[in-house]
Amino acid sequence: MTRFTIFFLFFLPVVACAHFPFLVPDGPSKGKAVFSDTLKPDDKGVPVDKIAGTKLAVLASGKAADLTLTLDKAANCYTFEVQGTGSRIVVGTTDYGVLQRGEGKPMWLRYYPKAIFGDIPAVENATAGPIVPLELVPIVDGGKLKFKALAAGKALAKAEVTVMIPGEEKTKVVVTDESGMTAAFDIAGPYGAYVRQVEAKSGEQGGKKYEEVRNYATLVVAFGK
Repeated sequence: MTRFTIFFLFFLPVVACAHFPFLVPDGPSKGKAVFSDTLKPDDKGVPVDKIAGTKLAVLASGKAADLTLTLDKAANCYTFEVQGTGSRIVVGTTDYGVLQRGEGKPMWLRYYPKAIFGDIPAVENATAGPIVPLELVPIVDGGKLKFKALAAGKALAKAEVTVMIPGEEKTKVVVTDESGMTAAFDIAGPYGAYVRQVEAKSGEQGGKKYEEVRNYATLVVAFGK
């Protein structure tokens, strides 16, 4: 069993504040897609098939290849296999459709989950590029881990990034600086993180009208010293 696998099996964070799709590596070539408030499949009755329309691709050596999601209903997750070796990016798109919460504006909700398989690559190789409009990029700097928020390939400043820190029950919210960078973290283990971007756009999707677009990007990555 590799150190990478041990990180994910034994140091999963336990609390977040909302349900998001996360892509969780389960060894060097297998992964799970969960819709949860942690990096584990939801145990509160929210079925994973709410993200059944998620499309996944793996990026390696400048090429993208589609991945197949297989439903594991008993475990309340989807499983997938990632071809190749070394550092690879798996990225997805989840169109959750148009919904309205209470008296709030009707919104078009979209998720962009992402995971790094293998070691964290150099920053220029850790981005999904134009495949997604919003993403978090892991950056190792001075032996510590930072996250950079990108929207349409440009730094997203003053954005709140919620981070699940290995071994800690509570999440931590940090704000990106002018370069889109968060504060640094130094605990080894698997991290989960997400960032939100709200666009003041109106239109119609799936026969429903919306008044704004909410994009969420999630990231799962193992940081080892």
